[in-house]
Amino acid sequence: MFAYCADPATLDTLPWLSCFLTTGVHFAFYAAFIKVVLLLAITAPVALAFGFAGAMTARSRILPVSWLGKGYISIVRGVPDIAFFLFFVIALDQGFEYLRHVVLCPDWDQPVRQGNDFLVCPAAKLPLGTAPEWQHEFYGFFLAVITFALVFGAFAANVLYGAMRSVPRGQMETAEAYGMSRRQAFWRIMVPQMWVYALPGLSNLWMVLVKATPLLFLLGVEDIVYWARELGGTKTPRFTDYPHGDWRMWYFLALLVFYLAFTRVSEVLLERLNTRLSRGQSTITKRAGA
Repeated sequence: MFAYCADPATLDTLPWLSCFLTTGVHFAFYAAFIKVVLLLAITAPVALAFGFAGAMTARSRILPVSWLGKGYISIVRGVPDIAFFLFFVIALDQGFEYLRHVVLCPDWDQPVRQGNDFLVCPAAKLPLGTAPEWQHEFYGFFLAVITFALVFGAFAANVLYGAMRSVPRGQMETAEAYGMSRRQAFWRIMVPQMWVYALPGLSNLWMVLVKATPLLFLLGVEDIVYWARELGGTKTPRFTDYPHGDWRMWYFLALLVFYLAFTRVSEVLLERLNTRLSRGQSTITKRAGA
C-alpha cells in the first residue's frame, strides 16, 4: 500500500508492521468484520420473523398446525447447534441442487444418490464451477443466513410463545367484549404488549447469536476466525514477504476486544429499548395494586 513497502526485508519494526497490516489479505480480514455485522443485521430480523411465525403456529387452535409449530421449536432446540449447522447446510445445499437437477436435466438417466455420493448434472451445481469467486461467497453467506435464522428462530419462537401467554387474558376478553374480533385483539392488544415480556429473552438470544457468529467458519465462510487463524499462524520467508512466528494469540485477542465492544454496545441499546417499552408499566402495576 505504501511506497516504502517494496522491500519489506529492509524495513524497521514500525514501517514493517504498517506494511504488514495493509496487505491484501489483511484487508480481507478487515472486511470479514463487516461480513459478521452484516450477517447479524440480516439474520436477526429474519430469525425474529421465523420466531413470530413459529409462535403463532404453536398457539394455533388447529392441532396439526400447533404440533408443527411446537415440533419445530422442540426439534431445533433439542439438537446441538454445531450438529444442526453442519447437517442442515449440507441438506439445504443438496435440496437446492436436486431441484435444479430435476428442472435442468430431465434426460439424466443416472441415479442422483450413488452410495454415499450425491451426484447431479454439472448444470445443476450451486454455484457453477465456472462461476466467479463472489458467487461462491454469496451462496455460502446465503446458506449461513438461512441456517442461523432457522436455528435462532426456534429459540425466538419459544420466547415469543411464552410472551404471548404472559399477556393477561382479561385484556383480550375485554377487547373482544368491546367488539374487537379475535384477530383485531391479537394485533392491537396482545402483540404491542408482548414485547415487554419478550425483550429480556430476546436480548439474551441476541447475545447468543453474536457469540455464535464464529460458526461461520464451520460453514465454509471466510470469516474473522478463519482469517485470524490464517494470518496469525507461523509464516516463513519461503511462503511470504512478511515472515513471523505464531501470532494467533494477538489476532484472537483482537477478536476478543471486538466481541466485548460489540456486546457492550448491544447491552446499552437493549437497555434503552427495554426502558422505552416498559414506560408506564410500573404505573399500571401501582394502580392495579391500589
